[in-house]
Amino acid sequence: SEIDAIINQSINECISQGNCVTEECTSGDVNDDLVLNVLDVVILVNLALGFDNYNPCGDINMDSIINVLDIVLLVNIILGVTENTVTDIDGNVYATVQIGDQLWMTENLKVTHYQNSDEIPYIYNDPQYGAYINYSNNADNVAVYGRLYNWFAVNDERGLCPDNWHVPSDDEFKSLEMYLGMSESEANGEGLRGTDEGGKLKEEGNEHWNSPNTGATNETDFTALPGGNRRYETYTNQEIFSGLNRYGFFWSSSEVYTVNAWYRVFSFDYSESNRYHLSKTNAFSIRCVED
Repeated sequence: SEIDAIINQSINECISQGNCVTEECTSGDVNDDLVLNVLDVVILVNLALGFDNYNPCGDINMDSIINVLDIVLLVNIILGVTENTVTDIDGNVYATVQIGDQLWMTENLKVTHYQNSDEIPYIYNDPQYGAYINYSNNADNVAVYGRLYNWFAVNDERGLCPDNWHVPSDDEFKSLEMYLGMSESEANGEGLRGTDEGGKLKEEGNEHWNSPNTGATNETDFTALPGGNRRYETYTNQEIFSGLNRYGFFWSSSEVYTVNAWYRVFSFDYSESNRYHLSKTNAFSIRCVED
């Protein structure tokens, strides 16, 4: 087709020249035509595949490597969705929202590699290992609900969240709750606290939450989702998944009593925010917050 011919001509010119652009260029404009479009994506793919030499204008995230992350970033720039987003090491793009003085992801984490590109193992029951799992071992759940992670992955120094982001501490969750109206004394308590702080964070309606989804207004645009949890019962040697569409469990980075860690859970049948601690071997959802 005519479009294929144009693309092939652009690729051939790029390869024959050895370098498609001048040293001064707009990031992503690898053919130096002052427009970011599909031709730049095609050329960038060829750069990533090694069909041409490293080109600084294609290194959009400036990590000295041209790979799938640069391609994802360029596609999102072209589509106009890069504003208010953050991208993880796997190329997953997450919307973000400012709530008070905190910038949060509005989607559950999906990453399968640490920040240094090391793979996160699929679920281990050994507390020496960080790990993730898909709810019910079904990858179809990932697109909406993200993945579930044990706390050892949260605590791994290689980092789960994108660069310059982190898993929130218990105190950062408290700051969020107090910004939404909870008193400090309530925030420091355990179990159900406050009144409608959970409702302000939950996605509205029943597309993903079971009815009645009590108090859900999502006025913060945090869009908390009910990704459920996974636990392992050693005495029965059983892996148990529960809570999908009913509960959203979210790890904090703060441990308690050595074997447990703090988390938050939001429910389909109450509007408060529930703070408690459970074994680090449990697998919960994660929302990252900017450093």
